[in-house]
Amino acid sequence: MNVLDQARAVGDAVLYEGYLLYPYRASARKNRVRWQWGVLVPPSYASAEIGEHASARVECVLEPLERTILRVKLRFLRARTRLVDETAWDEGVEQEIDFELPLSELPVEKPFHVDELTGVLTARVDPLDGPFGGARLRVDVHNTTSWPSDGVREHALRHALLAAHLVLSVDTGHFLSMLDPPEWAKPAVEACRQERLWPVLIGDTSRSTVVLASPIILYDDPAIAPESPGDLFDGTEIDEILTLRTMTLTDEEKREARATDPRAAAIVDRVDAMPPELLERLHGAVRSVRPVKPSVVVAGVRVAEGSRVRLRPNLRGTDAQDMFLVGKTATVRVVLSDVDGVSYLAVTLDDDPAADLQHAHGRYRYFSPDEIEPLEVAE
Repeated sequence: MNVLDQARAVGDAVLYEGYLLYPYRASARKNRVRWQWGVLVPPSYASAEIGEHASARVECVLEPLERTILRVKLRFLRARTRLVDETAWDEGVEQEIDFELPLSELPVEKPFHVDELTGVLTARVDPLDGPFGGARLRVDVHNTTSWPSDGVREHALRHALLAAHLVLSVDTGHFLSMLDPPEWAKPAVEACRQERLWPVLIGDTSRSTVVLASPIILYDDPAIAPESPGDLFDGTEIDEILTLRTMTLTDEEKREARATDPRAAAIVDRVDAMPPELLERLHGAVRSVRPVKPSVVVAGVRVAEGSRVRLRPNLRGTDAQDMFLVGKTATVRVVLSDVDGVSYLAVTLDDDPAADLQHAHGRYRYFSPDEIEPLEVAE
């Protein structure tokens, strides 16, 4: 997957975050208050006192080259209302507008319109002071739609940009991380001002040609979990739990969910047809630890993949079931390190008849080096 495809995939998750929540029915109370992220309402309805805004801004630092061209992709949903069993339902319609902006021609204002909705995108770039070069890029999006407000949010949303976000890319040069910039760029990064958009690098964590300006704060280089088989519209929930809950819906509840929205119908159909092996994949994956070295030294013995050890788990502040593992022998499968550089050993129990199967699925028991006793003799 190239970086622009990755930006689109993550952008899609942002676009539909909270779009439709379990039990995926228009009649459900939780689905009557929607559109919480990246909402840019008409100016006549905007009010800081109620947390509704007509504009958003993103600023980031880049190192452009001569004749660099900035490409901006504005993505959002528009609400289209229809009746579902006599209940009004706002269905999301995807919108995408592209701008090609040579940096040498900035600042610029680019009006846009989609049906009755109008807006303007502005962009400017300012060179940074100092010997290192670089520039600060600023992009603003404004909803300029003329609408006589009646004070009803549901009506204002039909003239709003929903889940609005930007994909910024350059053909030459690169953007710098706003989370971990080089030392020389830190003052410029700290001076950047973000309003309802947050810039994250795509494809790398230090520099990249692509930035996603998201209404939800993310880390650099976000990605969709490969185990996830499709949209569930609630990134803060666990795919497995939502899938299992969907399986419990009655036939009548599934009928209503399918009638509510084509995307809800796709969820129900996918869950109904999900094979057991795909559901098994949703059970989880460990990504907080990673292989970083082939071995670790314990009591003068080099312990690596294949080493046999005796377990001496600490019984205070750990899994209570570890008491049943004291003295058991195990085989080290992987030497890992967490994000702080602390080493761990992933093992399978020697007397577990399913040890090879657990290894094949990557399911281990984890212990720190001080919780194991090497069975090999020290060199």
